[in-house]
Order: sequence, then C-alpha cells, then structure tokens
Amino acid sequence: MIKIKVLRYDPEKDSKAHFETYDVPKKDKMKVLDALNYINDEHNADLAYRYSCRAGQCGSCAIKVNGEVALACKSEIEDGDVLEPLDFPVLKDLVVDRTALDEKTAKMGLFLESGCEIGECPAVMDPGEYADTKKIRSCIECYSCISACPVVKETKEFAGPYFMRYLSKFALDPRDCGERAGEGIKDGLYCCTSCSKCVEVCPKEINTFGGAIEKLREIAYNEDIGPLPAHREIWKSIKRTGRSVEPSGEGKFAEGFIKAASTKKVLKSADKSPEKPRVAVFTGCMVDYKLPEIGVALLNVLKKHGIDAEVPANQICCGSPLIRTGQTDIIEDAVKQNYEALKDYDTIITVCAGCGSTLKNDYPRYGANLNVKDISEVLVDNLNTEDMKPLDMKVTYHDPCHLARGQGIREEPRSILSRIKGVEFVEMESPNQCCGAGGGVRSGKPEIAAGLGKKKAHMVEDLDVDAVVTICPFCEYNIRDSLEAEGLGSIEVLNLLKLLERAYKL
Repeated sequence: MIKIKVLRYDPEKDSKAHFETYDVPKKDKMKVLDALNYINDEHNADLAYRYSCRAGQCGSCAIKVNGEVALACKSEIEDGDVLEPLDFPVLKDLVVDRTALDEKTAKMGLFLESGCEIGECPAVMDPGEYADTKKIRSCIECYSCISACPVVKETKEFAGPYFMRYLSKFALDPRDCGERAGEGIKDGLYCCTSCSKCVEVCPKEINTFGGAIEKLREIAYNEDIGPLPAHREIWKSIKRTGRSVEPSGEGKFAEGFIKAASTKKVLKSADKSPEKPRVAVFTGCMVDYKLPEIGVALLNVLKKHGIDAEVPANQICCGSPLIRTGQTDIIEDAVKQNYEALKDYDTIITVCAGCGSTLKNDYPRYGANLNVKDISEVLVDNLNTEDMKPLDMKVTYHDPCHLARGQGIREEPRSILSRIKGVEFVEMESPNQCCGAGGGVRSGKPEIAAGLGKKKAHMVEDLDVDAVVTICPFCEYNIRDSLEAEGLGSIEVLNLLKLLERAYKL
C-alpha cells in the first residue's frame, strides 16, 4: 500500500481546508484518477472531484499533484503524493468554481467576426494556415495554465494565458475581422513574463507564449498599437548600437566587456592550437555592458578547466528582447550578424539564460543552427573540484525560466553547487517560480516585476542563506533589487560563475 494526502474542504461542515491521508494499493501505472476512485469506493470518503472522458481530452479532471498542475487521468500516482485543487475558489474538495472564467469567456465573444471592409477576406481557411495554428486550437479548456500562471496571481490586469491563446487563435485566422491585438492589449498582453509555466503544465503541450502571445504582440507591433514605450526604446537602442542596454562609460569596461576582452584588458588565453575545438563566448548585452565581471569570471573558470575561449568582437544583441515584445522587423539582421560571428566555432558558450534559449530555440527558424551550450552544461561532467578552497557558505538556487523551461536545464547547476567545497546548498519553496524579470515586464510593467520579485525575496528570506545563485543577468538584477527593497540587501545574488571564481580564489 502507498499513502496519499488529499486536501479536503466541505463548506457545509468545514471552517477551513485540511489534509486527510488514505492508503491506496500500489499498482504499476495506476493513475491519480484511479486512486481517487479507489478512495471513494474503499474508504467511503465522499471525496468530490471532476472527471469525464478519462482520456485527457475533456480537461475536467485537472488538479494539483505535489503542487504542480496535472490531469488526474494521465498522471501516475506515487507514494506520498499530495493532491490539491487548482488555484481557484473551491466548491468542495478538488472541485473548483470555474464560473468567473466561463463568464469572461462568454463576455469576450470569442468567435469569428465577419463583416470585414476588405472584400477579399477568405470564406475558408487555407490548409497551410490551418496547419500552422493547429496546435493552439487543441486547447481542452482545463484552465491549468491560468491556475499555474504567476502573473494572474499578481495582477488583475492580466486575463491570463488561456485568453491570450484564444485571442491569438482568431488573430491568426484570415477569416476573422476582429481587432484581436487591441483586445489583447486591454486584457494585459504585455503583462506576460514569458516564463512559459503555462507551456509546462499544458496537457496538450500548447506553446502559449511562443505560439500565441508572441504572435499577438507581433501583430500589435505591425498594426502600430504596441508595444509599450519602454520596449520601443529597446528597439531604438538595438537598431542604433546593436545592444539593448547602453555602456556604463566608466572604468576598465567603459566600452563593454567585449571591447576589453578583444584588447586584452581582461584575462584571455593565448593558446590557439588548431587541434583544440574552437570555443566562443556569447556574452549577451547585460554581461557586455552591465555585469562584465561575469564575463571575466567565465574566462577565468574556463581556463581553470583547460578550455580556450574566444570572445568574437562583432557579436551583438541576440534579439530576445525584440522577439519577446513582437518587434521582429530587425531580427533577421541581428541573427545574420551573430551567425557570421559565431558560425566557425565548434561550441558557443552562454552565461545568460535568455540568450542561450534564443540561440537554441529561435535562431534555427532563421536558418542559423549553432552548437550552443549553457556554461552549466559545459562544466557539469568535468568540474575541477581539486583546486577548490572551502567557502563556508549556505546558498540557494533560482531557476531562470529561460534555462529551466526554455532549455530544460535544471539538474546541471544543482549538481555543480552540490560539489563546490564548503557550500551548503538548500532549495527554496518554489525555485522555478518566475522572479518577474522577463518578457519585457521589468522594463514595461515594473510593478509586476517588483511584485513577483518580492515573493521570490521572501522565499529566500525563509532559508537564512548567504547568497542566491542563478545563471541569468536579468534574474540577478531583479532579485537583487527585490531583496534590497525588502530590507534583505545583505543576501548576495551571484551568477554561478562568480561563485566558482570565488571557490578557485581567482
């Protein structure tokens, strides 16, 4: 037998929700729904939950399993599993009230609108266009994405991923005459942080951000009704300088890390042996102009591992800020320039989650295929621990969204942290919960970034750690600002490379 905990709440009898534990027989590939049925049949528990098709098609059995959204009919039950309702008002036990969401769906009038002024509007959808949007049409309305969305919990301004996907479905349909991008803006189109939590929990694997929200933002840009003013300034900066941020204008890195590296003002290995694989560092805008010390740490740590890396001088912004905000008209030029700068290298190393995700996931769509690796992927299998000096530090780790969900990299950083001498590594409550820095939100909707950052700061506070480690300059900035705003500025925020540099006494 295995033990299952279920959150119970009956408004007619209970003043608050409470957990009850049930014994369930251990069977191979037994589903959560089977366990719930067993609990009612054998324990006479009168447990309330929804289900219908039992085949992952109706979406009615969506609940939380160990804090993560899942379909009860598809998820396998394990010993110690904790079952809870979705994050909506609870009617009883695992049954939630979906009325507000259903009413909003009806109010938005989500159906094809006819009556276009353009006479040649097609009567039917072209098969090619239908195929391109087929995935976002496969929603089963389980509302898992809304339950899991951190921004929905932070602000009422954002309708949520379900509604953005729905609007995009019509916006991408040539038969529709509605002003979908404008409707999206009214419902918080630019509130989404691009964390892709909605993608992670979707039982139909719909890429709501990349396949819907980005597309709707692109339509808004082409119709000149978006993006936000702060996003337009980023476009201007990239167009003018090739970077999304401006140089500091001070000190050794006044003109940026790349400039300093190319003129040998920072450590640079001189070994250019033709037998060795050619390795390039893609810095990203933040490391180049805002956090050059991370670039220095990277070169130092790579040298410690016998890796000779070059910093190509003509690389520019990866284009992620433009893609995420829908400003795609100059992306091809950025991709082309970076591809020319990087194409002759065997491996491209990144230290920014957003840059790495963009080079891996977006560049191939433009015909630019590169062998890109996050620094944690490079070091995890051959980490030099012999030369480390004990640090006597307690740290936790924040999963950047574009690393954990964008690149599927979760265990590599943790493996490295667990092997750094003198470091005690502890997990925070929700290490992969978005800190609020991405998707143009920090620049365009700073109040949302601050709110999500505050939640992350208090997760860190609960651990009594010396530092938070991450591999994303944007997360680093937002978490540091959030800690300081909450009076927790004594807690350091470190890129993994800076911690390793400290361990090697470099």
